[in-house]
Amino acid sequence: MTTATEAGKVKKSFKMPTVYTILFIIIALVALLTWIMPAGKYDYIVNGTDQIIPAAEVLDYDGGERLLPVPGSYQELESSPQGFIDVLMAPIKGFHKAVDVALFVLVIGGFLAVTMRTGAMDSGVAAIVRKFHGREQMMIPVLISLFALGGSTYGMAEETVAFWAVILPVMAAAGYDRMVAAGIILLGSGVGVLASTVNPFATGIASGFADLPIGEGIGLRVVQLVILIALASWFVMRYASKVKADKSQSVLADIEFNDEFSHVSEDTGEFTTKQKLTMSVFFGAFLVMIYGVIPWEDMGITAIPTLWWWFDELSTLFLASAILIALINRMSEGDFIKTFLEGAKDLIGVALVVAVARGIYVVMDNGVIIDTILNWAEGAVTGLSSGVFVVVTYFVHIVLSFFIPSTSGLATVSMPLMAPLADFSGIGRDLIITAYQSASGWINLFAPTAGHLVAGLALAKIPYERFLKWVMPFVIIVLVVTVIVLFAGAAMV
Repeated sequence: MTTATEAGKVKKSFKMPTVYTILFIIIALVALLTWIMPAGKYDYIVNGTDQIIPAAEVLDYDGGERLLPVPGSYQELESSPQGFIDVLMAPIKGFHKAVDVALFVLVIGGFLAVTMRTGAMDSGVAAIVRKFHGREQMMIPVLISLFALGGSTYGMAEETVAFWAVILPVMAAAGYDRMVAAGIILLGSGVGVLASTVNPFATGIASGFADLPIGEGIGLRVVQLVILIALASWFVMRYASKVKADKSQSVLADIEFNDEFSHVSEDTGEFTTKQKLTMSVFFGAFLVMIYGVIPWEDMGITAIPTLWWWFDELSTLFLASAILIALINRMSEGDFIKTFLEGAKDLIGVALVVAVARGIYVVMDNGVIIDTILNWAEGAVTGLSSGVFVVVTYFVHIVLSFFIPSTSGLATVSMPLMAPLADFSGIGRDLIITAYQSASGWINLFAPTAGHLVAGLALAKIPYERFLKWVMPFVIIVLVVTVIVLFAGAAMV
């Protein structure tokens, strides 16, 4: 009896490890694969030329141009197993590769802290809540659609980290919990990226490597996008209604939150002119960010100049915006620096999560097993019927997406190999692109390797395991719907 009781206590005391531990476990498992799987490389061709780089020389190539793997040229190389020291160094090297993203997160932390210090956020949120009083649920599908539009058009992912500070207090003031905010941001942008229409980092790159116009296959993707937005809105609104009616239905009901995001009241006083100007700068920074990261030229819109901004420019944008907000509110130099540093300090953990997640790719790259995994995938999808082929391609890309979480990186590596395989199955190459981006987007709906996901959850202090349990029914629904859409697309050829 005592033994059973003790066993029960031990079982109850089990706690899900933190996202850092999960990522380190994944790094260790990937390092183990480098001892089991053979190392190998494809021959690569320099993009836009006829120059072939043999597999044995790819690792030493440093020409700077983009390299494309040559189908059927895979060959094994001398193995490069990754050991204990390599596992420990992976997050450090990952930080080097993701330093621009990590710095962006820290600057965002300072920017948000300065904005919150002015009190403009609380007053602005209260004004919004008063405006939507009695019809708060209307905000959910509208916001999900906006995030999905960003994901579908320019691959909105890491950029969503900045929006948590806007959505969290709005949902709290409306009577919802933080998981509703997570659903709006992560599922909204997630289904958008999954059903990318003109996303240059997914559809654009993949179309280029598949020798297709970016718009080919867009009809099916628009249908997929509309369906998934509707499903995401239904899923989040259904949960939000339950939580508002009964707070005990929240998956976060047993967790106490005691920071500014949980305590937003409608009675915060008048929304002053200075506060309105502050929030104009706040939201204006986001609008400038959206404009700056969209490659208008690649989308065929030559009338709008392309800025080609990325994280260095975005960090500068939000630093300048923080300074401007401080000037509007006549904040002293000492108060501004102290507030900015406190905000950055709060997000150090988020920046480290991004670095550790990037370490997974570092181990695979140094272990020379990325092309080996790709070679297995190439053999697995050859010789199948059209409908089965595109669905299998989807599942193959799901596996590949786990090991290569970057959408642009996966497109660069897999499309030159996978797209030509479609010719042998009698389907259009655009379906392979749809399968690839659907797989990459599906994984990033819940995987701890998705930097923007773990960063957002860390910012909102939502345990990853709670989010995973909550989102899994939706993830399964999306998987089934995507398979049906892909199979239908193949049947219509």
